[in-house]
Amino acid sequence: MPNSSTGSIGFIGLGAMGAPMCHNLARKASVPVIAFDLDHNRIDQAVDYGAIAADDLAHVATADLIFVCLPGESETLEVCIANDGLLQHMTPNKTLVDCTTTTVSSNHLIASELNNVGVNFADAPVARGVLNAVEGTLSITVGASAETFRLIEKWLLLMGTEISHCGPIGSGTVMKLVNNMVLFQNVSALAEAMAIATRAGINRNDVFKYLSLGSADSFALRRHGEHMTSGEYPTDRFPTTYSHKDLGYLLDLASELGVDAAGASLVQDRFEEVIRRGLGNLYSPVIYRLFEDE
Repeated sequence: MPNSSTGSIGFIGLGAMGAPMCHNLARKASVPVIAFDLDHNRIDQAVDYGAIAADDLAHVATADLIFVCLPGESETLEVCIANDGLLQHMTPNKTLVDCTTTTVSSNHLIASELNNVGVNFADAPVARGVLNAVEGTLSITVGASAETFRLIEKWLLLMGTEISHCGPIGSGTVMKLVNNMVLFQNVSALAEAMAIATRAGINRNDVFKYLSLGSADSFALRRHGEHMTSGEYPTDRFPTTYSHKDLGYLLDLASELGVDAAGASLVQDRFEEVIRRGLGNLYSPVIYRLFEDE
């Protein structure tokens, strides 16, 4: 049973998404927030927002509620259940919330291992991107028991505005992966649209302005389209390598379920070409470069 009284919060992973999430928690939470990352500079930045610096995972494990936000499956398994990971230090009735975009199978594996020592688990991957993480307006899809969700919801609301309990463990990850699939296919379609329209004589600066006035308008058009228009693809947003990783998780899940996700497979091929060209560290709208170089 989750501890209904949360006296402290831990946060592990202060990357592009995790850092602003932790900063919002540290600024807004009514209890201490203990922050940890392998990069000590990132810990120092979290301290500037009111967090307490952690020396190691054992220190973070003293918290009643721990959030983890890491690059992917391997990092999450390492931190949560590997030797000298959180599993070795957490005590019964505490709760671990994994905000990483990872696999459903890893959700179930971590939940099972933690359950053996009386620790509760929720998967709660986040969507909308870095700007929304900074603003505290993320969309968060949660897989957890009803009891665990009730415990963590108020803390998630310090980092996001749309908190959805999607079902049992793994459900939040399923919805995050299909969300990203739809988003990435939209970004790929925008690249195609830009290429077709500009080669047909439409001014590059006008293509998405006109599309936004019709039924093609979307979050992807407004957030990603501006980068295709300007040709500027930042390195401090969600890099194409991460998009490729997430879409790989989705395609594996689709294969397990017998779904032919042909559209997603095409986008994955394009992400692989972006990475092959040495552009994987750039924001995923850089996929348009594939059409510019034709």
